[in-house]
Amino acid sequence: MSAKLRNIGPKSAAWLRQVGLRTPEDLAAIGAVGAFVKVRRAGFKPSLNLLYSLEGALQDCHWQELPEARRTTLVAEYEAIIAEQPLKKAPPASGPVYERVVEEDQEDASFDRDDEP
Repeated sequence: MSAKLRNIGPKSAAWLRQVGLRTPEDLAAIGAVGAFVKVRRAGFKPSLNLLYSLEGALQDCHWQELPEARRTTLVAEYEAIIAEQPLKKAPPASGPVYERVVEEDQEDASFDRDDEP
């Protein structure tokens, strides 16, 4: 976010910028739930406080002032989107490791360094 928004700290602002939400208008167009989903789909792991903070920014109130009913609605909307299109799990840090045992009499000639010029 280039403009300072209520409830949005530097880390949250950086996440929003990285998912293409750079202005208050961008946030208003997609809504708090849509922005939260984009951040989650980008691989970040925000808590629900970000969702409430985004809604508070749109409503111009402190996120803790959001009524419990509104918070429940926001979470339900988020869960409905994720149920329809689940978040992809992060791939493993590396692929599976396979061990190949080569017996001495079956070694590939390319591994034999004795015949190099």
